[in-house]
Amino acid sequence: MPTLFVAGLSHRSAPVELREQLALDDDKLRQLLAELVGGTLREAVVVATCNRVEVYGVADVPGEARASVFARLGAQRGVSLAAVEPHLYTFLEDEAIRHAFRVAASLDSMVVGEPQILGQVKDAFALAQSCQTVGPVLHALLTQAFAVAKRVRSETELGRLAVSVSYAGVELARKIFGSLEGRPVLLLGAGEMGELAARHLADQGALPLYVANRTAARAEALAHALAGTALPWERWGTALASVDIVIVSTGAPEPVVRAAAVHEATRPRGARPLFFIDLAVPRNVEAAVHELPDVFCYDVDDLRSVVEANLRERQREAQRGEAMVTRETERFAARLRELEVVPTIISLRDKLEAIRRAEVERALGRLPGAGAEVRAVLDAMSQAIVNKVLHDPIVKLKHSTRDGQGRRWTALVSEVFGLRRGDRGPSR
Repeated sequence: MPTLFVAGLSHRSAPVELREQLALDDDKLRQLLAELVGGTLREAVVVATCNRVEVYGVADVPGEARASVFARLGAQRGVSLAAVEPHLYTFLEDEAIRHAFRVAASLDSMVVGEPQILGQVKDAFALAQSCQTVGPVLHALLTQAFAVAKRVRSETELGRLAVSVSYAGVELARKIFGSLEGRPVLLLGAGEMGELAARHLADQGALPLYVANRTAARAEALAHALAGTALPWERWGTALASVDIVIVSTGAPEPVVRAAAVHEATRPRGARPLFFIDLAVPRNVEAAVHELPDVFCYDVDDLRSVVEANLRERQREAQRGEAMVTRETERFAARLRELEVVPTIISLRDKLEAIRRAEVERALGRLPGAGAEVRAVLDAMSQAIVNKVLHDPIVKLKHSTRDGQGRRWTALVSEVFGLRRGDRGPSR
């Protein structure tokens, strides 16, 4: 009987070096899917990201299918199955459903609640659909996984809490200003963390953006990438009169932003708040800056405390998400079990209907003078007999799914009524 399974490796089970070796581009994935389905698998979707490589499949022998997938995948990348096997995990049936829901909802991610994984799973699903390797079981599974992920994100705070230092700074800025729409930003220094914070601010609608860096070429390049304007290093102080947010990350060994300079430059601002995000270690903003009226300054330690609090809160929200996944897993597993007996019921009806029609035609052949009225009587009587014969087996098949006995009863009914092997159940 076909079985739903998930097999793979992730950041939880395999080192990054191995995950990198198994990374495949879309063309290679298409080739792999074409080789798999029709062989050891009936249905397949492969999710390949920097943190996981997993196959969601339906197969008669999941262990054999798992070996086939990772042997072929490894062969494309020069990695033996023996090297991959110790890092693999496999989930069957209900556990496979639960795992799919947890992955899509970002409950199994390295950073719980990150939004990228849902898009990556959707991309993998779309790729498999284009390769025609998605059947009824995986279509139902992943469609429901996307719905569960949406519920977890909309009904919990899991994705709304900053868990990076750069984004925590942006969240604090939003608390000070409310909307960041149209808030001018100065990026002082062109380091990676500063750039990331600037991108987050731009996503929130903050603009215009100015970039000042000791190396003018780097300032020009980053300003171009961020759709901003480069400023000469010696002129950044004059920009303080017009900007609302300053991201500082210069790599200098001592403060480059002094309280006296800020006080002088911000005199024309009146009471309009000025917010500094100091991402440098050691700090690039003098501590006394925070004492100035209407000036707010947060350094890396301040931001990390926000991140740590948010991580603790995310864990609490993740527990709510896990409870949702558990409930949805039970519902979907019951739904799949009900679908399990449908092909057998259809096949049983078809077989008895074929017998009924043949016998009606045979009886009519013995009654050469029979008209439409006689045919109608024979049809009605024979249909009533078939329905009464079918009633108990169909009821038993439907009830058997509730206690996990669906497969046993589909096999028994198929044996008793001589149904074809392929009609005993769906691809599951």
